[in-house]
Amino acid sequence: MSRATVRDVARATGLSIATVSRVLNGQANVAQHTREAVLRAVDQLGARAPRPRGAKPTGSIYVRCPYLLTDYFGLIVSSVAETLALHGHQVVLSAGTSAQRARVLPDLAGRADVGGAVLILPPEPAEELVRLRDRRFPFVVVDPRTELPRDVASVSAAHFAGARRLMAHLVELGHRRIGVLGGPRDWQASDGRLAGYAAALSDVGVLPSPELLRHVDEPTDEQGHRVAGELLDLPERPTALVAFNDKMAVGALRAARERGLSVPGDVSVAGFDDLDLSRATRPELTTVRQPLQEMGRMAVTLLVRLLDRHELEALHVELATELVVRASTGPVPHR
Repeated sequence: MSRATVRDVARATGLSIATVSRVLNGQANVAQHTREAVLRAVDQLGARAPRPRGAKPTGSIYVRCPYLLTDYFGLIVSSVAETLALHGHQVVLSAGTSAQRARVLPDLAGRADVGGAVLILPPEPAEELVRLRDRRFPFVVVDPRTELPRDVASVSAAHFAGARRLMAHLVELGHRRIGVLGGPRDWQASDGRLAGYAAALSDVGVLPSPELLRHVDEPTDEQGHRVAGELLDLPERPTALVAFNDKMAVGALRAARERGLSVPGDVSVAGFDDLDLSRATRPELTTVRQPLQEMGRMAVTLLVRLLDRHELEALHVELATELVVRASTGPVPHR
């Protein structure tokens, strides 16, 4: 993509260079129709017109988390807000499932009240994030849903390594027939974890069985209960179940209990995330701890550096996960 200049955008719109610069700098003294004309030209030209050297974006930080702020997302958002406050930034928060239907990104770069953004598991396609990047708008993605270009800053957990260590733990206990309660097919985290599970099995010469894999569109307790039931009702049921997250693992515990199976005596169950929920179950869940609050803090650290116009060498940051072994996993049962 060629790098268009402020002069190119001015020529395409018939506006002055000063007016185009005011739009790209997010200044308020520009008519809305003028702002829209400039942003359309930026999109058409693929412009990457930077702010004047030395100038910093002004305005609050837009934090978008289009999901319910439960224990998972709530921890991330809280750490983002607290860390932004330490840096003296105010927060504009957009949260809740209704926010998924709002088209936010196309207008974000033109908002005079917003100087940058933290986008948590954004549902928008990668193309929209690329367009936002091309407008030189500073933002960081937390837990990206899809693979991002290398020059889009992001923070995530080490999904592959965490899943591999969890599956290796079960393999060491003698398990080979292991059911996987997978997350949404289009989530990058799902791909990383499935690859980690497969790698640990291949270390002992076992190929993953398609029969033992179930995907869900929404990784909830109810969906975990449903797909765990399907696997436990197979003629040859799995000896262990690994779930996309702790909520699905809780559903799996319920499915096992309804069938008169003991955990871990008849079937082992493990989750991912290490939410408070994982310590409230009986037995307590073996899981993989994600550093959720550190993900939020790291996202703000990257964003502050972008706002200060620093060059970032590590744009895709993966934070280490940790296997937490509890009572829900045990040796493979003898049948």
